[in-house]
Amino acid sequence: MEAMLVAATDLVALLSPSRIEALADRVRGSASAERDGGLHQLVTTPAARAALDRLIAAWRQTEISGDVLAGILVGAAFARQKAQRESSVELVWTGPTTPFVATRRTEQVLLDLIHRAQSDLFLVSFVAYDVSSVVNSLNAASARGVDIRILLETSTNHGGSLSIDPVAMMRARVPSASLYVWTDRPVPFAEGRVHAKVAVADGQTAFLTSANLTGHALEKNMEAGVVISGGHVPAGLHAHLHALIETNIVSCA
Repeated sequence: MEAMLVAATDLVALLSPSRIEALADRVRGSASAERDGGLHQLVTTPAARAALDRLIAAWRQTEISGDVLAGILVGAAFARQKAQRESSVELVWTGPTTPFVATRRTEQVLLDLIHRAQSDLFLVSFVAYDVSSVVNSLNAASARGVDIRILLETSTNHGGSLSIDPVAMMRARVPSASLYVWTDRPVPFAEGRVHAKVAVADGQTAFLTSANLTGHALEKNMEAGVVISGGHVPAGLHAHLHALIETNIVSCA
């Protein structure tokens, strides 16, 4: 049974809902997997044919009727569509592009995330230089009531690893933001750094990227990331970052 469920899940990931419904219609009323003639006419790609073959092979190992299999296929397709509506993952890329994969640029995604934030926004970056577009967007978000929190690496004068002071820079440019640092680093994190680059808005959208908040990272470097909308990942990241503050692992700058 498990093998059949796995095969059905694999198949619905490769076919449109209309094709899955057509397959379900074809198997309804079947007493066994022996009546699989014509099913392969409904799939066109090698990967889908392989998944269908696995499904048929697993079906033959059970006493499940065609009606039940049809229900499994329709249910799996519905669950996949629902999950896709509730959560999506999109590739983000800065640098040379190709005509083969559609991507959004790092700065575009970050500005969109800040613009859409309604209640709270949490940014984490190793370093932050003056990026006017981001600064302007953060100040606009603050003006409409968004609670902005930013965690940054510190300068060597404050126990960190940077020759510059990104905290002072950010405080001067986004004065309404609450700034945090990680300076009390117990073993095994004694030599650790704030090296994460993430942003999460309202616990609903999360942006994970290799890019720092610098002009080169947002415009010139080859940087990659993903933006995740909906689902448990943004909510989990939101809870984790706020828990770092509540448990005093990071502190106000």
